[in-house]
This record gives sequence, C-alpha cells and structure tokens, in this order.
Amino acid sequence: MSSLRLGTSTYSYWHFTPEKVAIESVMESAAALGLYGVEILHRQMESEENGYLQKLKRHAFHLGLSVYNLSIHQDFVHDDPAVRQQHIDHTLHCIDLAHEMGIPSIRVNSGGFRKGGSFDDLIAAKGWVDPWDGYTKQDAFGWVTDAIEACLPHAQKRGVMLLLENHWGLTTFAADMRGLIETVNSPWLAAILDMGNFIFEEDMYAAMETVAPHVWLAHAKTYPGGGTWYTLDLDYARIFRTLLDAGWQGYCSIEMEGGEDASTAMPKSIALLQDAWARATAT
Repeated sequence: MSSLRLGTSTYSYWHFTPEKVAIESVMESAAALGLYGVEILHRQMESEENGYLQKLKRHAFHLGLSVYNLSIHQDFVHDDPAVRQQHIDHTLHCIDLAHEMGIPSIRVNSGGFRKGGSFDDLIAAKGWVDPWDGYTKQDAFGWVTDAIEACLPHAQKRGVMLLLENHWGLTTFAADMRGLIETVNSPWLAAILDMGNFIFEEDMYAAMETVAPHVWLAHAKTYPGGGTWYTLDLDYARIFRTLLDAGWQGYCSIEMEGGEDASTAMPKSIALLQDAWARATAT
C-alpha cells in the first residue's frame, strides 16, 4: 500500500486575518514537520510578480517540498455575462501563475446564488444553493459548465489541471458536484474532496463516496482548539478507505481550521491523520 502523501495548505497557518503569514515560513514549517509539500492559497501570496513566484518555487525546491496546487477563488454563478467573463479571465490568469511556478493544478470553485457576503451568511443560507427569484439551478449549471469549458483549452495548453472543490454553491451537494464534472467530461477537470464541507448532506460519508471516483486531491479539515464556524468529528480512516477504494493516489492537504496556534495544532493534525491512514490501510 502506498504511503500517505500528506501536505498542508498555507491556509492552515493563515485564516484570512489582516496580517498575512509569509508562505516561505509555512514552507519551512512544513519541511520541519516532514510533510511532502504545500498547497498555496492565492490570496495569501504577497505578489504576482515573476520574481516572487520564482522565489517561492526555488524555496520549495531547496526544502525538498512539492508545490502541488494553487488554491484560487472565483464565482461563475452570476446573471451578467460580463461578470462571469471577469471570473473566467481571473481563472485563466491563475492558470498562467501556476504554470510559471511549476504547479500542476489549481482549485476551482463553482460559485453559488449569493445572499450576503460573509461566511455566516453562507451557513445561514445552507450553501447558497437556492436560486434567486426568476432563475433556476439549471441556469447556474449552464453558466458554470460554460465557464469551466472556456478555461479548459488554456489549462491543457499550460499543463494545469482544474480541480473543482466541494466549496459551497453548486458543489454543496455531491450529486450536483459530480454532475458538473461529468457534464464537462474532460481529462483536465477532476475534483478536490474537502472532508469538512458536505455538512448539509444527510449522509456526508455517502456524499464523499459519490464524488470519490473523480478525486485527485483531498483536503483534510482538522479542528484543534475548536473550529471557527463548526467542528466535525470526522472518521478520517473511513474517508481514506473510501478514496483508496475509488482509486485515489494523490496528495492530502491539511486544512487546519481550529483556534489553536498552528505551531501545536499542526503536529496534532499530522498524528491524527497518520493514525487514520494506518487504520485505513491495515491488512
């Protein structure tokens, strides 16, 4: 059985607070903890200048780390085609950034029917799934699939996978997420499974099984010190087994979302996930 390719998102060290945590320092912590690599949160980057991009790539290589994903934000659910095009253009730009840094994939969000701007608003609305007046979910599915398809030729040209994450909106529910991926039906589109985001599903483990055949990257949410919005008691061993049974061989990024300082929370998260992996792969 293969080993667990455990890395971390830089988000584990920076939860969108006013003062950013330098990505270089996250890389150094990841290397000291013996992790395989890092996933860079785009909004955490200090710059998009080429010198900065190459500095990060060089630093990761020096530390023996893989940089395997660039996690970006976009929202393709909008009734104005010009706004959707802005999000397409942003995605194309980030594909170029990933290519310049040697990163083989980017995270893609579907977006959703926004009703407010905060995460608290999203939770209250159960994922921004319910359509606005005068529109249907099928309208939004068309917007999202068209937008992803518009990005795919450039992704293929640059050698950058698009990984759709269950990150609210039209991916709040597994059947919808799988439907988007299978409708587009491209070898350059796959999935990220966020283990902590199917919270509105009746059975989150069944939901994970639904999308598992398309998963190339996993996000393992952990909550040392208690989560900011919610805390889940996840059966990580069961999730790993589901992914392995579906043929998954990729990286697993820790997304430490607890209130505890990362300096102590990250070693706890690593131990938790390594123990779960051992149980999932025990013969």
